[in-house]
Amino acid sequence: MAVTTVGFDADDTLWHNETIFRLTHERFAELLADRADPHHVEARLAETEKRNLSLYGYGVKGFTLSLIETAMELCDGEAPAHVVREILAAGREMLAHPVETLPGVDEALAATAENYRLVLITKGDLFHQERKLAASGLGELFAAVEIVSEKDPETYRRVFERHGTGAAEAAMVGNSMRSDVVAAVQAGAWAAYVPYPLIWAHEAAEAPDHPRYAELTSISDVPGWLAEIAQR
Repeated sequence: MAVTTVGFDADDTLWHNETIFRLTHERFAELLADRADPHHVEARLAETEKRNLSLYGYGVKGFTLSLIETAMELCDGEAPAHVVREILAAGREMLAHPVETLPGVDEALAATAENYRLVLITKGDLFHQERKLAASGLGELFAAVEIVSEKDPETYRRVFERHGTGAAEAAMVGNSMRSDVVAAVQAGAWAAYVPYPLIWAHEAAEAPDHPRYAELTSISDVPGWLAEIAQR
């Protein structure tokens, strides 16, 4: 079957994101240095984030709430006002951070859009993701935008049915092995993993041993990968 639709992840596939979160992690650990060592702070934050995903979803706002909750726990329920103020300031700075697209993104998307229907498929806060897409200048290249609460096989089947000709004739490109690759392949689509230097532990997974999976060096390789699929 020929590929007609190509889905692209947003954060850390089209523009930088995890680097901004890592800087805030470091800032948070320094803020609570008198309460616990950095490794303990990080472990407690990871536990809180995982526990809260089903309540807050993905994105900066939920992350900020998890920072406050972790601070409260580490301070025995009495986090100083200046700590809470610093956390809220860090959250606002993350939301207002300039969007910096990754190398080769503009050219790769433009080349792909010449032959395929492009769909942006991303998790996170609706308002923030829409703002980042607008700031990136890439919006006009996408036929559709789907900001979803989770990326699982059913989500991909639904999105590719709505905006394409089904998962079997679709491909997904992203930096998350769990969300962008494994789930897309399980849905019946092709999937390309484009590594980013940093990865959130929650998104880590084993690469699938499947003929529809490929690991690319960079997003610039996407048009060539799609051309290879078309020749099969």
